[in-house]
Amino acid sequence: MLAPTKEARMRHRQSVSVAIVGSGGAGALTAGNFLLEAASAAGWQGLISRTVGPQIRGGEAAALVRLSTRAVECMPERFDILIGLDWANAHRFGAEIEIGPESLVISDPRGGEPPPVVATAGARVVEIPMKDMAKAIPEGRPNMIALGIAGHLVGLGADTWLALLEKRLADKGADAVEASWAAIEAGYHAAMSCDAGGESRTGLGRNLATPKRSAARRWLISGNEAAALGAIRGGVRFAAAYPITPATELLEWLAPNLAKVGGALLQAEDELAAINMTIGASFGGAPALTATSGPGLSLMIEALGLATAAEIPVVVIDVMRGGPSTGIPTKSEQADLNIAIYGCHGDAPHLVVAPQSIGDCLFTTQWATYLAETLQSPAIVLSDQFMGQARASIERPADVTFIGQRLQATDTGEAYMRYAIAAGGVSPMALPGMPGRQYTADGLTHTVHGTPTSNERDHNMQLDKRRDKLTQFNYGDHWATHQGDGDIAVVTWGSLTGTAREAIGRAANDGVEATLLALRLLYPAQPERLVAALDGKKRILVVEQSHGAQFYRYLRAYYDLPGEVRVLNRAGPLPIRAAEIHRAIMEWR
Repeated sequence: MLAPTKEARMRHRQSVSVAIVGSGGAGALTAGNFLLEAASAAGWQGLISRTVGPQIRGGEAAALVRLSTRAVECMPERFDILIGLDWANAHRFGAEIEIGPESLVISDPRGGEPPPVVATAGARVVEIPMKDMAKAIPEGRPNMIALGIAGHLVGLGADTWLALLEKRLADKGADAVEASWAAIEAGYHAAMSCDAGGESRTGLGRNLATPKRSAARRWLISGNEAAALGAIRGGVRFAAAYPITPATELLEWLAPNLAKVGGALLQAEDELAAINMTIGASFGGAPALTATSGPGLSLMIEALGLATAAEIPVVVIDVMRGGPSTGIPTKSEQADLNIAIYGCHGDAPHLVVAPQSIGDCLFTTQWATYLAETLQSPAIVLSDQFMGQARASIERPADVTFIGQRLQATDTGEAYMRYAIAAGGVSPMALPGMPGRQYTADGLTHTVHGTPTSNERDHNMQLDKRRDKLTQFNYGDHWATHQGDGDIAVVTWGSLTGTAREAIGRAANDGVEATLLALRLLYPAQPERLVAALDGKKRILVVEQSHGAQFYRYLRAYYDLPGEVRVLNRAGPLPIRAAEIHRAIMEWR
């Protein structure tokens, strides 16, 4: 069979990717978000991820947009279009924005020299004076010129924009709408020069498949927003937190929306206060949450041990970033796994779960709230910067009915034993002020009544109780995503689930079947379920975004992995890409 020509491949292209870069404040992220929203209205599904420097102000910024006729869960290996509003700090992105000989680079002559990677990649460079064009338009901005260029290149009609501008810029007045509209139109006309010569790589819009509009309106949502919505749907009515990148947007969304359902968010003076306020609210009967990132989680660990010992349900969302210490606040990594599972001193079993996509942030956080309330345990939700701050155009997630029902004490006339050894390990929890149901909830080893003790028998009884209620609970099929039946298994977790799924799809197109196993429940471990899922597998590829292969070592601690095992791991900020997983699978062909 003859291989398809480059032109034929382009005619059947199902996705297109655009990177818009510039200095901080140049509006690259605004342009990228507008592009995704307009494309979504036109029927595309898509994803925007941002990459910025750690500076408070200034620095570099890039909007990375991928549009497709199918669901998008990860970024591509290479970008089809790279638009440089300026190139002042573009070199800092390193390998995060890869381009190739078929890529098109739009450069402003007044924006400096493109980074060396542009020449190395052999990409075609077209100069368009975006800054000068913007100056010719009253209140015009170069990022709106870039938006018009991108819109033309991906095939979005100019009429796509007016309703969007009126919606997004209404508070800025008619002049702002008119200026942005004029700039977008100017960008459209300027982009026509990119089509000169009729080369396939310069006419992306003509070669893209036509997306189908969804019968239902798609959601435009970030992982942080989805997690916050999942918490409210799960019953959370109080949150206390201290702002931290990349979790702050979750708190910003929660603040007004908690108020709509009768709840409240309190900004604490630091993470220590935030976790203790959360524990106190839950002790008082309100399902409660805090959100943070790695450095904040480190400060919360002692209090999480208290919540474990006192059996007080709380939800902690950790939007992971590059570490250790301050690390890279604006980049993604999966290296908080060890502290989430093992961080508490002593034997302090608690729940650890991880969402697998932006949409799944809703489900997993709602499930975590349900589990925390039902099992009277802290639950840590391990999201990350990629999912948390990325925004996706997705089909509306299915509604689920997970609403945690805390087992509450009643007045039976009998002596109250808060920590009674009960069937299933969960004992009734009294609210403060209930007559005859007062008890002490602290971190000391206690008897069934809550009285402090140093007795060996009491200590072991309570340790067994807290362990058994987690290990004996039936978590159902939600513990993991299990797809496919090939004898090669890709085992991963978190935001790499979508990347692995895409890689397995590519391998299937090449005639190699592989199985995806992505864990959603990280603790307590589910050895029997994992053994069954990997039964008959001859090769295991473990994929994770951590320097020390924490996930692989965690698996080895609880499971005997069958067959030949390989590990594909790397620290952030450079994400593991589908092509790397695909290549690793094909090496076993």
